This record gives sequence, structure tokens and C-alpha cells, in this order.
Amino acid sequence: MSYLAEISRTNPTCFIFLVDQSKSMDEPFGAGTGQSRAQGVADAINRFLQNLAIKCAKADGIRDYFHIGVIGYGNEVASAWGGVLSRKQLVPISTVANNPLRVENRTRQIPDGKGGHLEQKFKFPVWIEPFAGGKTPMSRALEVAMEYLELFISLHPFSYPPMVVNLTDGLPSDSDPRPHAEAIREMTTSDGNVLLFNAHLSGLVEQPVHYPSDESGLSDTCAKLLFRMSSVLPSKFVDAARGESFNVTDESRGFVFNADVTSLVRFIDLGTRPFVPSARQ
Repeated sequence: MSYLAEISRTNPTCFIFLVDQSKSMDEPFGAGTGQSRAQGVADAINRFLQNLAIKCAKADGIRDYFHIGVIGYGNEVASAWGGVLSRKQLVPISTVANNPLRVENRTRQIPDGKGGHLEQKFKFPVWIEPFAGGKTPMSRALEVAMEYLELFISLHPFSYPPMVVNLTDGLPSDSDPRPHAEAIREMTTSDGNVLLFNAHLSGLVEQPVHYPSDESGLSDTCAKLLFRMSSVLPSKFVDAARGESFNVTDESRGFVFNADVTSLVRFIDLGTRPFVPSARQ
């Protein structure tokens, strides 16, 4: 497993988000923000897409270093894109950037340098809407992700390995997802195995567990299941996690348990940071 392939327009990689849209996702995180898990996930993915588009923007436009897929699973298992992108599977980042559903005017609090805060207005593009309804057909979502991956790898067999990020608040309702997760982790490009990361979203007011190396400290059935489904972190990811002061080892996995909004954003940001495109291509 090398994970050394250069990311370029001629040799892109891809991200696939699996988004739990079951009824329980309408419940809030446990940190007292009042924000639903569905809204928190949508905001985190939308922020990621905006930042990724900015990273890929060059003088000649947005370069297609990445292809993105978002699969929602709740009442149905289907592409979660809306508007012009509705029902599309893997979408080049330039097409994503040019086709948000809308751009919202939002506000945030920033330090004023005097111990207080100021309200700052900003533009927030929206591609993914929050939704919560139905059960949790996670196994089927993993099967659909495999279909996306098979197509991408057939077209880009020498790419930096794709990454799948599963965001959920509970156990699957359809079948044991571990065989599907294992099948995804065994898929390869010439540069290494596909990476599968999992984030468990929680309403508990407890500290999240980031990147554990074993399941001894995980008492929850869902935590153990998602841990077993997750890829071991490649060295680039271990270095990135250590740079953010996470306590990780060479056996740590791409998994966070009891995630709140803040840890969810950090999980997505950190998990995708080692994907650095070449400025030359």
C-alpha cells in the first residue's frame, strides 16, 4: 500500500460520502447546539465541497482533480445530489462547484480582539440538503458505493486510491454490512486499497473517540461494528492526525465514535487532507 500516486487532471481520485438519512438523524447532537444530525452532516459536506473547489481553483478555472459522489440511505438508497446534479453518481469537482442548489447568506461569530465577538456575514453554497426519514439500509448503500468504485477504478486504474466516508448514527437495518465493507477495502488501484472511514454521530454528551487502534475501549455494539468496518490509517493519515495532536498509532483506524458537530468537521477535514493535487497538472 503505497498511496504515493500524483493527483492530477489526467489521474484524478474520488471521494464518496455515504449519508445516513434515517429518521433518527432528525435528532440533535448532544453538545447542546440544537442542530439536528442531518443538518450537521449536510453542513459539513457542503463546507468540504466549497473548500475542495477552492483548492482546485487555478488561473484557468477549477481543475478536475477529484470526482465526488454522495449516496443517501434512508427511505431509499440513491444519489443525494439535487438540482442540476440530481441522480448523478460521480461528479467532477468543477461541475459540482458550478452547480450548487443555492447560495445562502449566513452569519458567524468571530473574535473582535477585545474579548468579545463580532457578527460576520458570509456566503455558504448548498449542494446537499438535510433529510431524515425511514430506516438505515447501510449494507445497500455500501453495495451502491461499490458500483461507483468499480466504474471509477476501471477508468482510472492508476489513481490515488478512492476514499469512502460513511456518516451514521446507528446500526444498519438491512443486513450485516461487514462483508460489503471488507469488499470495498479490498478494491484497489495500482497505488493501494480503497479507504473506508466511518463516523458515528451521537446525541451523548461525552468526549468523542478518535482513531482508536483497538476496540477494547468501545463498549457500544455500533462502535465495535463500525471500527471493524474501517480501514487502518495509511502513514500519511497518521502523520496528519499526529499533527493535529491526536493520539494515534500505526494500527489506528479511520473511525470516530460519539462525534459531535466539531469532531465531525475535523474528521472530514483531517481524513481528506493527505489528498494534495499536483500544482503542475
